[in-house]
Amino acid sequence: MRCPACNKHNADKVIDSRSTEGGGVIRRRRACTACGRRFTTKERIEEELRLSVIKRNGARVPYRRDKILAGVRHACYKLPIEPDVLEVLVDKVESDIFRDHDRDVTSERIGEYVVAHLRKLNHVAYVRFMAVYRQFDDVEAFIEEVRDVKERAAIDSPNQQSLFSS
Repeated sequence: MRCPACNKHNADKVIDSRSTEGGGVIRRRRACTACGRRFTTKERIEEELRLSVIKRNGARVPYRRDKILAGVRHACYKLPIEPDVLEVLVDKVESDIFRDHDRDVTSERIGEYVVAHLRKLNHVAYVRFMAVYRQFDDVEAFIEEVRDVKERAAIDSPNQQSLFSS
């Protein structure tokens, strides 16, 4: 491990270790023996290395959690959503992916998992993500999607803030 403060390699000791995120992650509190700085690391199971994502153009790329997290962060930009909530959302998406797929998953299917969880979290983030994910051909199709979200919002999430002010 490399210290984030002094960049010294293998000059740290583990102070505390605990299981988090339902046992899927080990959180370790470390102290650098060179500069004394404390920092936290997280270890995840490397399940994602055996999974390939099939892109729209047919290309296969290795699965990367950080790409999903980046897309979700982009959709939630400047919304009152804590970063920890986004990590939990991506954990749920990963659970769905690894439950349903062994070797290959399409990028469209990953998008469907993200959409399902974002819709429950925040309607604005959902619409932002859909604008990129669905690649709407015209404005009317996008407006129709927003109308659908607005109509279902009253039924699905009566306590969530309105998508449009009246």
